[in-house]
Amino acid sequence: MDTPVILTAPATPTAPALVLRPWSTEDVAVVVEAFGDPGVRRGSSAPIDNEADGLRWLRMQERGWAAGDRFGFAVVDVPGDDALPRVVGNVGLREVASGKPSAEVGYWTVPWARGQGVAPRALQALTTWALDTFRADGLERLELLHQLDNPASCRVAEKCGYGFDRLMPSAPPLYPLDGHVHVLRVAAG
Repeated sequence: MDTPVILTAPATPTAPALVLRPWSTEDVAVVVEAFGDPGVRRGSSAPIDNEADGLRWLRMQERGWAAGDRFGFAVVDVPGDDALPRVVGNVGLREVASGKPSAEVGYWTVPWARGQGVAPRALQALTTWALDTFRADGLERLELLHQLDNPASCRVAEKCGYGFDRLMPSAPPLYPLDGHVHVLRVAAG
């Protein structure tokens, strides 16, 4: 995609609006800090322990955008008053290809922003964009995978219309525990 994609999610009565933008190498410190959280680490296939690891992860995001098969967004809150916007999470679409009927979505939220509706609002914005952008190329289904020890992801999936589809057996090292696969199918017509 030639022009940067910027998505938004409206404010709620208790949480600020969100802006979803492509990751930048300027975000390296926040990525390293986020991956210090066990909840974020649990869903990652590779640990991020330092700036070099963070830059490697950010460059992977950039390569995905350039290739058109992986789209990672920094989720930034937009508080009112004089507060500065902060990265509060990540949401991404991967394994996208023309003619391929499915793709995968995923997300994480920094610990201090959990419970504010960040993940469902960001996932809904991503879902709408993905279907609007890739449906004409054959995208019919979005899949969301999470390990069984992450019930919060079940709630986010269900809130966003991703129904439980099946149990997924563990597949170490990427998925060390059994998990759930949630699916959102494109309505016919």
